[in-house]
Order: sequence, then structure tokens, then C-alpha cells
Amino acid sequence: MIIQLSKEISSEQKEIIIHEVSKIGYHPSEVKTQFAHYIIAVGKAEFDIRKIGNLTGIIDIHRVSDPYKLVSKKWRVYDTEINLGDNIYINRKQLSIIAGPCSIESPEQIDHSIAHLKANNIRMMRGGVFKPRTSPYAFRGVGLEGLKVFSEKCKANGIKIVTEVMQVSQVEEMHDFVDIFQVGTRNAQNFNLLDALGKTDKAVMLKRGFSGTIEELLQAAEYVFSNGNENIILCERGIRSFETAYRNTLDLNAVPILKEKSHLPVIVDPSHGVGLRNYIEPMALAAVMSGADGIIMEVHQCPEKAISDGQQTLNYPEATQLYSHLHQAYALKKSFNGV
Repeated sequence: MIIQLSKEISSEQKEIIIHEVSKIGYHPSEVKTQFAHYIIAVGKAEFDIRKIGNLTGIIDIHRVSDPYKLVSKKWRVYDTEINLGDNIYINRKQLSIIAGPCSIESPEQIDHSIAHLKANNIRMMRGGVFKPRTSPYAFRGVGLEGLKVFSEKCKANGIKIVTEVMQVSQVEEMHDFVDIFQVGTRNAQNFNLLDALGKTDKAVMLKRGFSGTIEELLQAAEYVFSNGNENIILCERGIRSFETAYRNTLDLNAVPILKEKSHLPVIVDPSHGVGLRNYIEPMALAAVMSGADGIIMEVHQCPEKAISDGQQTLNYPEATQLYSHLHQAYALKKSFNGV
């Protein structure tokens, strides 16, 4: 059960609501976000919802049977919109494209990446400064000082930054230099990190764990929301399977299912999802047709010279062609839906 409280509720009125919820055998938990104030009540007893709903100080009340209550679509009548400022949004009304290199390598690389994005009217750039790598000998990023340069250059050009955070201690030090914190697949169930990101005011993009279920992704989002942050984006990036012909199995089944189960925007990462440059375009287009609200992809001036993930990265002409095709596919998808 989700109880939305009035912003003007008194402490006495709130205590009465909590008492009445406890009386019917439900366990209440208070959640305050940047937008609203809730009580989440968990229990199985049957009761007349009007007994609670008519109490003073309640705006709305909903029964939600899903274990992930706040991110469930069963109670929210409108879909979440992420407002990044400067008239940049991620929502279910338009196609969002996020592009950039796997790893930030140098100030010069940032400059020509920004020029490429601006030429294609793309206003969100991905780029890792802390890189979780399977091998301890691989390049692990330019770190916080590199992020500061990345941030300065992007802000000067009206571009928002998406970059990965790997541990709780980095959240505060990175805060002023990012627009979207990315939680990578290896941290998909790092609950301490998810708790910490719930306490920040920046948007959070949650990538699905490479062995994670859809419900586990939604529960990860619930951790962030229940700690106070409603600005959450879900990202399908492929899961580990028995197949060895490509890097991961891009589970596009997840897109319509996530959009049916949750009010959060859903984007797809075809670069990691398939891991081979030749297949990025067809899988990105398939993601759009499956209902994705956005695409996040890896782009580099010369993928053959990229420090990391060059095999799954498009060069600028390939990326420019794909951007155009993505917008065409999105328009076609809208026409199918009669929008």
C-alpha cells in the first residue's frame, strides 16, 4: 500500500496515520523524496482501504501488490519524466540519445566528441572516468581530475554528462560534475551504493545486472526511490547467457515488460548488449521498435585506437547514420501506435 501525504501534514496527523496502519497489521515506512512524502505499508491482512484513505493529511492511497511498490506502475497515473535542466528531458514522449566514448581518454578526445554530438543535435554525453575492468591491468579511467575537465567542457557546450559511479565514497566527490550517475552492471545489487544514490538530487541510470532478472532491476530502483530520489532511469544492457557468438544477449523482451510494470523511462544499451560493431545498428533499431525511450551508445573518433571497448564502438560517420535511422524508426513506431 502506498499512502501519499499532504505537504502540509502535521506531525500529529502523521502519527495517527502510522498508528492506524499498524493497527491493521501493516508495517509502515516513511519515504520523503524531492517531490513528495509517502508512507509505504507492507502487509497481507484484508481491510477497508477507506478506513485509512479518509484520515486527515492523506492526498491519495493505492493498493500495490508488487514487491517493488514505489516504482510500480500500479499506483502512478503518469510516467516519470527526468528533467536535466536546459530543456533536456528523458521521458516517454520522445527518443533520447546518449552517445560518447567508453572511456574518457584526453581533453582533445572530449573536444572532438562534443563537436560530433553538437553537429548531430545530441545533448547528452556518456563517458567513463572510473572504469570497472575484468583485468586489473586494463585502463581504469582518468579519475576525478579527468571528470572535472569533462564537466567543464560539457557545461560550456550545453551538454549533460552520464558517467559511472563505482562506490559510495565517490558519490559526494562526483556530485557537482555529473548530471546522471550511472550504476554499472557489476554494481546492480550494490545496495549500499543504491542507498547513497537515493539520497542525492541527481538522476540515476540503473543498468541491469548481467545475471539479473527484471524483478531484481526493479527492486534496485526501489532502493533508490525509497531513499528519496525519484529521478531514475532503467537500462537494459544485455544479460549473460550460454551464447558465445556475441558479448551478451540483449534482452529486448525486457523493454515492453519494464514499461508495463513501471512508470520509469527505459533505455537500451546496444553497445554492451551485443558487443560487436556490425550489429549495433540493427539492435538499436530493434530496441526503438520494442518501445525503448532512449538509446545509450559508444562512439569514438577512431574505435580502432580506443583504449577500451573499441570492438563495440561506432565511428562518427557510422554513428551519424544511426542517429538518423533511430529518429526514423521512432517516428514509424509512433505511427503504429497512432500517436
